[in-house]
Amino acid sequence: MTLIIILACVFFAVFLMVTLGEKFGKPMTEEQQGKYSKVIPILVFVLIVSAIIKMML
Repeated sequence: MTLIIILACVFFAVFLMVTLGEKFGKPMTEEQQGKYSKVIPILVFVLIVSAIIKMML
């Protein structure tokens, strides 16, 4: 029963995020997309390396 309650809360939260994101979200400009496309791969690499280090210790 607890699992069903947790899943219902998760689905409600996702539904709420999608609904509010469509209503209040703004499209990104080409400049913002270019900036994020340079930064995000570096952040992902750092997070993967830190997870590997954390698992080793």
